[in-house]
Amino acid sequence: MTETTTVAKALTAALRDALREDDRVVLLGEDIGKLGGVFRITDGLLEEFGERRVIDTPLAESGIVGTAIGLAFRGFRPVVEIQFDGFVYPAFDQIVSQLAKLHARTRGRVKMPVTVRIPWAGGIGAAEHHSESPEAYFMHTAGLRVVVVSNGQDAYDALRRAIASDDPVVFLEPKRLYHSKSPATTHRSIAELPATDTARVLRTGGDVTLLAYGALVPTALDAAVAAADEGISIEVIDLRSLSPVDYDTISDSVSRTGRVVVVHEASREAGPAAELIASIVERDFEYLEAAPRRVTGHDIPYPPAKLEKHHLPDLDRILHAVDQVMVPLGEQTGADR
Repeated sequence: MTETTTVAKALTAALRDALREDDRVVLLGEDIGKLGGVFRITDGLLEEFGERRVIDTPLAESGIVGTAIGLAFRGFRPVVEIQFDGFVYPAFDQIVSQLAKLHARTRGRVKMPVTVRIPWAGGIGAAEHHSESPEAYFMHTAGLRVVVVSNGQDAYDALRRAIASDDPVVFLEPKRLYHSKSPATTHRSIAELPATDTARVLRTGGDVTLLAYGALVPTALDAAVAAADEGISIEVIDLRSLSPVDYDTISDSVSRTGRVVVVHEASREAGPAAELIASIVERDFEYLEAAPRRVTGHDIPYPPAKLEKHHLPDLDRILHAVDQVMVPLGEQTGADR
């Protein structure tokens, strides 16, 4: 069924369909039952599926993920909600030391079909620990899949795929896109769903490859429109999967454009853009006509709500980076570098 829906409602539909299709699916998290979650993603699911499958947990992220690991051992497919991105750190040991390692530790005998949903990133004027971007930690952790969505269709498809996967998945949901609307086809079986671990070219272009994910995808598209007015053609790619990364799609684009800009909200130092650019240089150096650029959050703790507009990458910062990569390497000055 195709309809215009929000990202939030697409996620709810994905959870409902997964619960209906597979009795092994259970949901765990703080306030996800009676309240329906802080962002109401699980609203109505307790009434429909009961408290044995939609479980309100104590405020203990390590215990929530640890319980999910135990359930996975017994054949269930748990879906964990971490209430906010900055609350995931108490569960870091369970995710990194246990969840990511058990498949390899048991030589493949134990599957870990656990999905860790994280309302993620900034732009909603929230308090401290409510707007963080910890994706680099999980990208660095072998054994985890890391998925991030930017629209309702991907939200539905990728969450269904994550729940059906035998690998643990860290599933990042950009909070400021929860209420954005787009057409989405929901209520489909797993067999009908497209792959969601590949990058998607959202706008073709010949001058610059612009890589984005999550809430910065709409900003990247806006940048492409603005740059077109200046005669610069930007190809916008939504990465969608951060682990694994679809480097084939990226390389195909870079081989045509010769220029790369990567944007994300996470800190610059050792952030996702650093790894992406390093890998692009290793793979596609002969095609590059300018040094790649990254537009990121600043290397500071996430600022107070009144200051977050100065922290988040915006249209002007992205366009400045595009202008920089349009200067050939041999003609760059110190300011360009």
